[in-house]
Amino acid sequence: MRVQLKSILCTTDFSDFSSYALPYAIRLTREYNSKLYVCHVVDITPVAGYDEAMVNWVDQQKAVTEYAQDQLNQLVGDQPMDVVQLVLLGHPVDEITRLAREKDIDLVVAATHGRSGLKRVVLGSVTERLMQTLACPLMSIRSPGQGLELPSDQEIRMERILVGCDFSADSLLAFQYALSLAQEFQSELHLVHVIEPPIYKHLFTEHAKRSEDLREGIREPLNTMLTKMIPEEAAHWCRHQTVLLAGQPHEELIQYAAVNEMDLIVLGVRGRGLVETLLVGSTTDRVIRQAQCPVLSVRPVARAE
Repeated sequence: MRVQLKSILCTTDFSDFSSYALPYAIRLTREYNSKLYVCHVVDITPVAGYDEAMVNWVDQQKAVTEYAQDQLNQLVGDQPMDVVQLVLLGHPVDEITRLAREKDIDLVVAATHGRSGLKRVVLGSVTERLMQTLACPLMSIRSPGQGLELPSDQEIRMERILVGCDFSADSLLAFQYALSLAQEFQSELHLVHVIEPPIYKHLFTEHAKRSEDLREGIREPLNTMLTKMIPEEAAHWCRHQTVLLAGQPHEELIQYAAVNEMDLIVLGVRGRGLVETLLVGSTTDRVIRQAQCPVLSVRPVARAE
C-alpha cells in the first residue's frame, strides 16, 4: 500500500513548541505535493492564554481573530505551495477533529509539550486527545528544548524510520505507513518488536521458566515474522533491519530511537500484541511524551470516534 498524503493539517498555538512542527508539515507537503492547511484555534475556555482584560468575549472575538490571523501570516510567510490559513473559534480538540474530517485530511502535524506526571494530569494534552479522536494519522513533534533556532524544512531528515511491530492489525497499518514513508524518502527502515517475558510465558513448557529461556525460545519465530513483513521489491529502494528488544516497550523503543538516531517513530494506536496487549495506548502516549524525534501514531479509521 502506497500511502498518499494529499492534504496535511498543521496546528499551532503560536508557542515555540508548536512553531517547531511547521517545518515538518512543509517538508511533507513538498515531498507529496500536498495541500497544506495551517490552523490556529482561539480557545474559548476560561483558561485560554489570552489577555485577562478580555472580559466581554463576544466583543473581543474580532480583535482576537485578527491578531491570530496576523500571527499565522508571520508564521507561514511566503511559501511557494498551496497553503490555506485558518483561524477557528472553539475548543482545540473538537475544532481540529472537525476540520480534519471536513477537509478530508490525510495527516495532522502537531507539537507536544511532553508533559508528564501531575502537570499532565492537571493541564491535559491536546496532542494526546487528538490521537484518540482523529480519523487520520497524527504526527507529534516534540521541541528539542528552549532557545533553539527553528529548523527550515530543508533541514528535516527522514533517513531512519523506526516502526513498532506487535503483529496486530493496528501495528500492521502503522507498518504500511512506515514502509510507504521509507519508500518516499529512501529511508532506512527499522522493524522493532519488544519482548515482554510475562506476556509470552504461557507459550512455553513449565521447564522453561527463566526469562532468558523465554527470550531465546521466542526470538527465532519472531524474527522470521518480522522478516516476512518486508515485501521483496522493497530491497530496491529501502534498507531495512529487524530488531528484537526485551523489556518495557516504551522504554526500549525510546532508548533504541535515541541510540540509533531515528528521525521518526511510527506506532499503531490501541495495538494488540501477538497474545495479549503489547503496544497499547499507554505505550504510544509515553513514547510521544518522551521521545526526542517525531512520533507518527496511526489508528484504523473505523475506530475513530
